[in-house]
Amino acid sequence: MFEKIFALNTEVEQTNTLRLRKGVIIGAGQVGLACAYSLLIQNCFDELVLQDINTEKVEGEVMDLLHGMSFIAPTELAAGTVADAGKDADIVIITAGAAQKPGETRLDLLGRNVAIYQNLLDDVVKHCPHAILLIVTNPVDIMTYVALKISGFPSSKVIGTGTVLDTSRFRSLLAHRLNIDARSVQAYIIGEHGDSEVPVWSTANVAGRKLLSQDWEQLDSQKREYFTAIFERVKNAAYEIIQRKGYTSYAIGLAVTDIVEAIIRSQERILTVSGLVDGLYDIEDVCLGLPRVINEKGFFKTVNLNLSLREVKHLRLSANVLQDVFERLKL
Repeated sequence: MFEKIFALNTEVEQTNTLRLRKGVIIGAGQVGLACAYSLLIQNCFDELVLQDINTEKVEGEVMDLLHGMSFIAPTELAAGTVADAGKDADIVIITAGAAQKPGETRLDLLGRNVAIYQNLLDDVVKHCPHAILLIVTNPVDIMTYVALKISGFPSSKVIGTGTVLDTSRFRSLLAHRLNIDARSVQAYIIGEHGDSEVPVWSTANVAGRKLLSQDWEQLDSQKREYFTAIFERVKNAAYEIIQRKGYTSYAIGLAVTDIVEAIIRSQERILTVSGLVDGLYDIEDVCLGLPRVINEKGFFKTVNLNLSLREVKHLRLSANVLQDVFERLKL
């Protein structure tokens, strides 16, 4: 119905020699859509597929996003599944999960999420065998371990968002107190993305100058209370947001984008993603958040932080919390 607009240059070989970057997001809820929006406006993929059990809703979401394509770098966006439009994706981001029912225990919820992952990952393994899995579903460390066991993928290619968001919250709060840009603060939250997470005060610094001039045990009670209050705000941030708006989405969407950029651009960024720990700090066979070097192969190195004895103790306790849940899941 349109007149011929373009003339073909017959001297140009009509083959694409560039490798396209392809991603799939499984789960188009609030978190999945925040990820999609952030990934699109930061031009992370050439192709992006959104998959959700509610096919009509995900089609509507894709239509809505497509209408803004003239404002951003072009991305081929589609509603589909890993079995069709998402085949051979480079990165599969999983945000899908069951909502907790009234009276349901955490372990019951985990059991339902494991069943969901078993169904999803069968297709991922079959149709995207070389993909990196990026797990966002909470509890993220447990679901990262579940994905690792079900998929059989190399541990370097199964990554959870871990404490990337917690670390960002930590740096943001410290920067606010110091009245500087958050990117100038070097500080980590490690361990479980949850109540047992660990603030690494011993290495926290600005321009090489430590924030704590003494070991934690040597601080007076007033200073301990001050720094503990900052950490409590970090640890309880999600609860505070959920109490007010019902869910968290924007910041985790940005965190996912940061991880994806580190992978597809092979940046060798250090990010506190969740992944398998096998011997470091005498912790075995558990997924938790530690600073790791990320590139196009996933994570290939873990930073051996010079932790204090107190921090090592709390990190091991965090690992024990997760291992206890893993054992009860009986994968």
